[in-house]
Amino acid sequence: MRKATAVFVSGLSFATFCATTGAQELPRSGSISFHTGWKDTSVAIQVADKRWQGQGIVTGATFNDKGTGPLHLGPANCSYAFFAVEGNAKNKGFCTFGDADGDRIFAEFTGAGTPDAQTSGINEITGGTGKYAGIHGNGPWMCKGAGANGEYQCVQRLDYRLP
Repeated sequence: MRKATAVFVSGLSFATFCATTGAQELPRSGSISFHTGWKDTSVAIQVADKRWQGQGIVTGATFNDKGTGPLHLGPANCSYAFFAVEGNAKNKGFCTFGDADGDRIFAEFTGAGTPDAQTSGINEITGGTGKYAGIHGNGPWMCKGAGANGEYQCVQRLDYRLP
């Protein structure tokens, strides 16, 4: 019985060690530089000569630029609306960025650019879950097309503070 208890306690200690080393501690403030790969599904209508409006959803994955840490290997989802005049678009939307731990950061964004070339803007953090609970801040993003079927690549940075 003592041998079984010792094995159980050792296993429990190892499991606790793995859980605490897997979930990374986030500093109270800093910057997270990450990139995303997206698939865009959008609908646009021409509302006047050289004027378009529409909405879309992009789904993808996040990758921390360091190859580990916050927002690494997690899901990314955004919804947006846009208005374009002579190819120059303005957009607004909402995003959720995640990591492998299942924690999420929520953001509202604005941007401008040309859909066929490059768009850029600002993410404004609106909240988070798990290690990101109470997070606030903002940061720039820049996206460009990566294929003919709605594929995009984006680089982003979030400058944040935690309570």
